Amino acid sequence: MSMVDKLERDERRRAQREGVEALEASGALDELYAMIDAGTVQLDGKDGLIQQLIKAGLERGLQAELTGHLGYEKGDPDAALHPNSRNGAYPKTVATSAGDIELAVPRDRDGSFTPMLVPKGSRRAGGLDDMIISLYAGGMTVRDIEHHLVSTIGAEVSRETISKITDEVLEEVIAWQRRPLESFYPVIYLDAIVVKVRDGAHVRNKAAHIAVGVDMDGIKHVLGTWVQATEGAKFWAGVCAELANRGVRDVLIVCCDGLTGFPEAIEATWPDSLVQTCVVHLIRNAMRFVAYGQRKAVAAALKNVYQAADEAAARAALDAFASSELGKRNPHAVRVFEDAWDRFTPFLAFPPMLRRVIYTTNAIESLNYQLRKIIKNRGHFPNDQAVVKLLWLAICNIEDKRARERAKERGLGRGAKRKADGRLVEGQLVTNWKQALAQLALAYPDRINPHL
Repeated sequence: MSMVDKLERDERRRAQREGVEALEASGALDELYAMIDAGTVQLDGKDGLIQQLIKAGLERGLQAELTGHLGYEKGDPDAALHPNSRNGAYPKTVATSAGDIELAVPRDRDGSFTPMLVPKGSRRAGGLDDMIISLYAGGMTVRDIEHHLVSTIGAEVSRETISKITDEVLEEVIAWQRRPLESFYPVIYLDAIVVKVRDGAHVRNKAAHIAVGVDMDGIKHVLGTWVQATEGAKFWAGVCAELANRGVRDVLIVCCDGLTGFPEAIEATWPDSLVQTCVVHLIRNAMRFVAYGQRKAVAAALKNVYQAADEAAARAALDAFASSELGKRNPHAVRVFEDAWDRFTPFLAFPPMLRRVIYTTNAIESLNYQLRKIIKNRGHFPNDQAVVKLLWLAICNIEDKRARERAKERGLGRGAKRKADGRLVEGQLVTNWKQALAQLALAYPDRINPHL
């Protein structure tokens, strides 16, 4: 913990201690302490002290609102001179972060009073909505959240209400998915995770694709998420058209996992772009059917292919592996590279520093790993929109959590050991980006220089 955080914590403790000491000195807590000791008052739970304090505070605030609306205090002898008057109260159950509370909401005779503290039609108060959204973003299902609220704070919130609360963020999701983008991205990474989505009477596996763009400053940004509804070129044509409509005019390099129809869609939208197949995914596919005892040898042979000095050297290394006894035992590994050769070799034309930036989609692998942990608890999603909503909430939740951890360590000395994680994707800086950008500027001077 940094020195600043310690000072702030000590200040909070001092202020709280002084407040309690002042109450104790005034004798205001003597009777309460006696009731707690006698067991006649419980602090939390149903009808506990905390709930009663919230109830008293809300009802007092509602009475103050009505007084301001009518223009006179309760019991004022001149009340009859005013055109409107109090007209009793009606009961209302409100869910709060401390549980369900029964309120007596005051009303006026002509029905013109509209409370702001507990609005008409509202059945929730306090931070309950934020709690529900946080639980949902953490991977809990609607059914799990319903049970959690009842068992922990005693708040009975229906599944329909929980769904409506989480749906309230849809406008933010839509705005984020449609926000304007930069006109030029040197590199865009594209990767996917598999989700189960209900389609009519069936549950189908669909790919939720996440695009991460690197801007001219080397900072990564999540450009959007798309659930693949159709196969191949038609779907990717729509994605590329959406990115172009949001302002993307040119992309130098797009790194993806050999997606069907994607290269054609990229070349139709940005004709000068280079599509690079992710080398890590390629190696995984090549090693899929390799016997355990031969894995190290095959991996070493393939390393000579993807670390070759140029395309000719890579071709010679692959041919040497294919003609060897090890290659003949593993023809699938050879075929994987041969089938993807035209989309695998482009990065071999670049220097090593730039190769590290563009050869793999590992830039978002860690993000996908975190997202898989969140969605694994769900049997399936009701629709594609629900997938996009949860992924957006999860990304925001993960980044907020890491930001809080970094804030706690702010102010530590240079030699101090830090445990907080850095940015996951959004706002993260690409390692050695200045050197990579310099090499891109040499390779594509006409397209890079106008944006420098």
